[in-house]
Amino acid sequence: MTEDAQIVVADAPERERFEVTVDGELAGFLVYRLRRGLLALVHTEVEGGFEGRGLGGRLARFALDQAREQGLAVLPFCPFVNGWIKRHPEYVDLVPPAYRANFNL
Repeated sequence: MTEDAQIVVADAPERERFEVTVDGELAGFLVYRLRRGLLALVHTEVEGGFEGRGLGGRLARFALDQAREQGLAVLPFCPFVNGWIKRHPEYVDLVPPAYRANFNL
């Protein structure tokens, strides 16, 4: 991946996932389940050739920013996203207080 690579993160609701592409090639995704007022983040995967480039973090940030914009609560079942929230505590408020202990937040 070059510095001038075009990185795009987008929602793919028909597949219930957020996707990140690099120069048009699918590089990773974050699977979710959307319910009334709630976004459950289930699994993050980055393709081997794209690992270690911060794409998982881009997916996490995009998903959490989308949840905030849409007024959704978040349940971070995905261990990657859960760990990412721990490193970025400005997103902890998206997890309902009653569930934070379940996610060690």
